[in-house]
Amino acid sequence: MKKLSLRLLAAVGLMICGAAASRAEDAKPAADAGFKSMFNGKDLSGWDGLEGFWSVKDGVISGAETKAHPAPQTFLVYKDKFSDFELRFKFKFASKDGNSGVQFRSKVLDEKQRRIGGYQADFDAGQGYDGSIYDEGGVAGGRGTMSGRGQATTWDSDNKRHDKPLAETNDALRALIKKGDWNEAVVIAKGPHVTYQINGHMMTDLTDNSPKAVKEGVIGLQLHAGFEMDVQFKDLEIKDLSEAK
Repeated sequence: MKKLSLRLLAAVGLMICGAAASRAEDAKPAADAGFKSMFNGKDLSGWDGLEGFWSVKDGVISGAETKAHPAPQTFLVYKDKFSDFELRFKFKFASKDGNSGVQFRSKVLDEKQRRIGGYQADFDAGQGYDGSIYDEGGVAGGRGTMSGRGQATTWDSDNKRHDKPLAETNDALRALIKKGDWNEAVVIAKGPHVTYQINGHMMTDLTDNSPKAVKEGVIGLQLHAGFEMDVQFKDLEIKDLSEAK
């Protein structure tokens, strides 16, 4: 009886632990639910870029130019348009110099050159612009840097700018950017509200209530003219939030 009781207690204990673990698993959200991969790790299927500047090597997208083979202001453009979304990606510079960014809610300005313009999640090899949102090509009214690193910026209905500091300063956030290594970025755009995080920290927070705001467009990766550079991207995935308004 004693052995039976011990076995019974052990069995009950396992059942309780199993039930608790099951409840814990049920309580966990599916981290990647609804996300769609934008890159297969093998080739540029689904993307359109100027030939000779974009390639896939070692499972990453590379945008490269040299002094002997300079690039115009050009972009690798994704096939689909998005309005509200959460975009995740990793980026790094394999060069000492360079300027790039990820376009969103953008439109084609020069089809032959693969040039687009609109909102840009900005970054560069010198960590000067990482974490800011820029109006590439003046598509959003020629507003330049629309929200800087360390800022919560609101553009009101009269197209006037209002800045407030975030919890972490520009300098503190700059120190979190990994030079020459992979950085994890998240851009969330929902209605007029856009946030841009790098390595788990909020870099900038933009609310664009201006009549010049852009609501929908393509996504693209920038290869900036005038540099000798190699910018790399991987783990690009997106979740469409348009139906979750």
